[in-house]
Amino acid sequence: MAAFNPRKHMKRLLFSFAAALVSAASFAAVAQSAVRSVPESVRLRVEVDRRVLPADQTERAVLKIALDGVRLPRRDLRPPVNLALVIDRSGSMAGEKLAKAREAALEAVRRLAADDVVSLVVYDDQVETLVPAQRVGDGRRLAQAIGGIEAGGNTALYGGVVRGASEVRRLLEDRRFVNRVILLSDGLANVGPSSPEALGQLGRSLMKEGISVTTIGLGLGYNEDLMTRLAQRSDGNTYFVEDSGDLPRIFAAELGDVLNVVARRIVVEVELPEGVRPVGFVGRDGEISGQKARMSLNQLYGGQEKFALLEVEVAPGAAGREREIARAQVSFNDAVTGRDATLTAGRTVTFSADAADVVSSANHAVQADYAANVLAVAKDEAIALVDANRRAEAAEQLRARSAELNQLAVTYGNAEVQQLAAAAAPEAQKLEREGLDNAARKAYRTDSAQTRNQQGSSNSMGQR
Repeated sequence: MAAFNPRKHMKRLLFSFAAALVSAASFAAVAQSAVRSVPESVRLRVEVDRRVLPADQTERAVLKIALDGVRLPRRDLRPPVNLALVIDRSGSMAGEKLAKAREAALEAVRRLAADDVVSLVVYDDQVETLVPAQRVGDGRRLAQAIGGIEAGGNTALYGGVVRGASEVRRLLEDRRFVNRVILLSDGLANVGPSSPEALGQLGRSLMKEGISVTTIGLGLGYNEDLMTRLAQRSDGNTYFVEDSGDLPRIFAAELGDVLNVVARRIVVEVELPEGVRPVGFVGRDGEISGQKARMSLNQLYGGQEKFALLEVEVAPGAAGREREIARAQVSFNDAVTGRDATLTAGRTVTFSADAADVVSSANHAVQADYAANVLAVAKDEAIALVDANRRAEAAEQLRARSAELNQLAVTYGNAEVQQLAAAAAPEAQKLEREGLDNAARKAYRTDSAQTRNQQGSSNSMGQR
């Protein structure tokens, strides 16, 4: 046997250690490359309705703080879903409604992956968990439970949502999941809490937990105020489905969004410099404190734009001067990487004494978003006035908004705003003549909620 040589042994150790370092560095480089191969999930833009403002006068401007969700490059990159299906099985659902609801639920399950989590809750005057939260697997147990749903008694809607949320909550600590409750109902909540305020408060508390509720109102018997309030406060989608035959399509659209979430727990903060006063959010709920404005969202879908419109008052500026009027920061959790991230962006304007400079600087897209949201708010106000037996006043307010937007369209040559204003005028006339029947009221409420939530701006349908 050769004698032990300490010098040679030390060389071998050093060589092995160096090789290990090279290997570790190579692995880290590969891992870093893999992370970089996943594109950023969110892009932040701050826009203004006009890049040039009139000089030497106080002026109102509209800021648009926009978040663009970047479409997932591969389906296997999407985060897993933690979904509760909450289905009304009250007596009014008997027959074709429940048959189509079962068909839609089965289609939803087919779109999920084996590792997604689903629970199934049904309710009439009692709430029952047919399938507790569990992996989809081959889907057979879920399909069997869905196929066995039969119509029963009254409508414990609040209890159904609470139970569905409790099933979602089982996996809430696992931050990988997209958490969603999908509620389907055709009737009035008549067991347990049943006011829009109570359901709105429930929605707000669920949003704080990272749970969104999507509401699907079927037929003409449900309470649209309650359903839209629950969805809006939790940052979920809302649908009005007059014909039960549309349910499979609606479920497909909703699952297209749920399966394409790219960012979660989103907080948008806007800081305004001295000389720029926040007036208020247009269309969305938000908080204003001093020179800061804040808004929260629960999720953003790939291929979708979500935004906040903030109206501000800008102090006079001298001609030729440039001024920053806003700086925005968005904080969110990247649903693909699981990491928290922050983006910032700002916006400046210049001032001019030439009216032609102001007109030519107009951002027509921001103006159109503003117009659509002004009309959405007007529809909600019209509902309240009609409910108070003030139909003529409701029509007059809608007519006034139409006239204001028409003037905006003429001043800046904005064809899209012109179309929105033109459509509102006959709406006001019809409202004054006929009021709002059940179907029209539901359409007004749903259209308003969908516009204010920017629902339907993604093209993610069919993603798995």
